[in-house]
Amino acid sequence: MTEAAPYFADLAAGPDTARAAWRATADGRRVRVVLWPHPGARGTVLILTGRSEHAEKYGPTAAALAAAGLAAATVDWRGQGLSERLLPDPRKGHVGRFADYQHDLRALIAAVDDAALPGPRFLMAHSMGGAIGLRALIEGLAVRAAVFSAPMWGIKVPAGRAGPIRAMAGLAVGLGLGARYAPPPASGPVCYAESAPFAGNTLTTDPDAFAWMQGHFTAHPELATAGPTFRWLHEALAECDRLAQAPSPALPALAGLGSHERVVDRAAVTDRMARWPGGRLLALEGAEHELLIERPPIRGALLAAATDLFAAHGG
Repeated sequence: MTEAAPYFADLAAGPDTARAAWRATADGRRVRVVLWPHPGARGTVLILTGRSEHAEKYGPTAAALAAAGLAAATVDWRGQGLSERLLPDPRKGHVGRFADYQHDLRALIAAVDDAALPGPRFLMAHSMGGAIGLRALIEGLAVRAAVFSAPMWGIKVPAGRAGPIRAMAGLAVGLGLGARYAPPPASGPVCYAESAPFAGNTLTTDPDAFAWMQGHFTAHPELATAGPTFRWLHEALAECDRLAQAPSPALPALAGLGSHERVVDRAAVTDRMARWPGGRLLALEGAEHELLIERPPIRGALLAAATDLFAAHGG
């Protein structure tokens, strides 16, 4: 580990072993890495978070993994959490190229290596992290098994608007307007997770978990990220298209998907898992997008399936 970084243990509700540090990426960005070592761990899980998220949100997940005898580690992607923001308006969800997130993942892996967290390694990826993780697996990321929570292998858009949204994003980028907020259904200058009412929200059906998540932004507004820019949207759509054409990696995998999913494209997830040898789709009835902060029976079902898969492959 290098220079220590802030970590809000009082919010995270995670293992008390947490260590946070700043790491420099190969392209010169500063990202925050958080490690949760575990005494006698049988392996380490790389947790890849979603768009607009931060490490503390995965404290309970790290605690569940620790209870199963596993260490964990995560990174705040560039442009969100406490990592370096990319634009003068720090709340904009932005990236130059989707491939840039791979630099952040490599910084996480370097931190895990430096801390000598034990192998074997496993992957647990949520939403946007699912796209980043799948790309890394395709490019040879060395893990024994992978678990995905509502992976962003396609983005849910209103019926009939996919073509116009793609065209608008591409045109905006071409005209040099990529740093502007994308229009609805994106949330613009509002951080949805920070400000949405619980009633009708697209994230979780658990009111306690929802309030806990929003409490993070009340205590530390600097953690919030608002809607995506045209550039992020253009890059994300293009990456989903590229991933759809790629074969599934040759390793065991599980993908959880809620029956009420309204953020990512359900068809893209079911199609991928149908053509993933050794892969399994876990349908979670009644669940929204945030499976790892869903009601205890839903969250517990995904975590139990995940730790069973890791245990079956050496963890």
